Amino acid sequence: VHLHVLGICGTFMGGLALLARNKGHKVSGSDSNPYPPMSTLLAEHNIEVSPGYRASHLSPRPDLVVVGNALSRGNEEVEAMLQQRLPYTSGPEWLYANILKKQKVVAVAGTHGKTTTSAMLAHILDQCGLAPGFLIGGVPGNFGVSARHGSGDIFVVEADEYDTAFFDKRSKFVHYHPDVAVFNNLEFDHADIFNSIEDIKKQFHHLIRTVPPDGLIITNGDDPDLEHTLSAGYWTPIERFSCDTRSNCEWHLVHDGRHEQFRIMYRGEEHGTVNWHLIGAHNQTNALAAIAAANALGVSSASACATLASFKLPARRLELVIQTPDGVQLYDDFAHHPTAIRVTLDALRARAGRNRLIAIIEPRSNTMKQGHPLATLCHAIKAADIAIILRAAHLDWDPGSLAPHVEHTTLQVCDEVSDIAETVMNQILPNDTIVTMSNGSFGGLRTQLLNRLRNRVKP
Repeated sequence: VHLHVLGICGTFMGGLALLARNKGHKVSGSDSNPYPPMSTLLAEHNIEVSPGYRASHLSPRPDLVVVGNALSRGNEEVEAMLQQRLPYTSGPEWLYANILKKQKVVAVAGTHGKTTTSAMLAHILDQCGLAPGFLIGGVPGNFGVSARHGSGDIFVVEADEYDTAFFDKRSKFVHYHPDVAVFNNLEFDHADIFNSIEDIKKQFHHLIRTVPPDGLIITNGDDPDLEHTLSAGYWTPIERFSCDTRSNCEWHLVHDGRHEQFRIMYRGEEHGTVNWHLIGAHNQTNALAAIAAANALGVSSASACATLASFKLPARRLELVIQTPDGVQLYDDFAHHPTAIRVTLDALRARAGRNRLIAIIEPRSNTMKQGHPLATLCHAIKAADIAIILRAAHLDWDPGSLAPHVEHTTLQVCDEVSDIAETVMNQILPNDTIVTMSNGSFGGLRTQLLNRLRNRVKP
């Protein structure tokens, strides 16, 4: 079968293309902006990607078109698909019908931490011999691919609340019918399709309704919006996790002031200790959720904890790009929501100590473009000594307006990506920590800074 995937370089659609290719299908696709890491992965698997959306990309005629949710009516290739009466479906529908239907499905949902938690869970299961399949919205460091078929009967899927396709405005995750559903957190996001957090809660409750009575819901007991969503009704056993040992939850995380070590408690008893190299309290919470999910699948907590010593973060999740001889560190992160920006900067501040922290932000997500969370963004960037914000196209607000509200952070606004690279290099000092944050390619800024830092330290 020849599948043609529209929006093939998106993290979800690219992973789906890899799964289809591995099943023996011929796969091609189109995308307006092919960029690594997904474009590289697709090329390695001999999947042809056509830049842009053109009617000509549908020749030779595919057997089925899989439509990504970034595509809408008026798009040339979409219109040609409809005009030619080509069979089409959405990514989530294809995934369920061809992969998930015959598997034990674990869906990891939440506003933040989905990719990392999914990757942790897949790594735990893999190291414990369960050979899971997975589809993750990023490239897990331990696997090097965003999706694979497993030889076991478990499939881990990152469960996104964004809509399915132009012809199906429900959240993607309602198609997955999980046996185990993990809820990391719930916060307002995706302002382009949701008017309020209540709209998002409604979609999350749709997912809750699909979990069977002999399944399991694992949820963050510290999140009031998740608790409010569950109060609308649930029909499946629940286990809660918490970082507060005083809470009445099944799973707890206890740390003794060390970032590299923490203990896992289940129903008041210690069940294992994690020793690892990762930074950030948010990653500890992600690990707690992954360990709880693994336990539901038959993996002991002690075994799960042991595997996390070798866990590698997915690409663009606090990814260390370069460390120069004079101590300058460049990180790249996918953070694109004020909460994600805050936890990323808090983690790097703890690591940097008294050395300077330079945060570089592209307000690229629709929520950020519309300026919904500006007060939260001000709070988020206070951990940085210098915050550089790109005045991106179509912003409904002026980044310079944040300056009076971040008095201990030097705020700088740049109109072009090339200006950012120049601004950083003109003020860099030994032992600085720099982090770029965007849910896109950020105009190649990562590569620009990497090359300049390499050239800077050459004799």
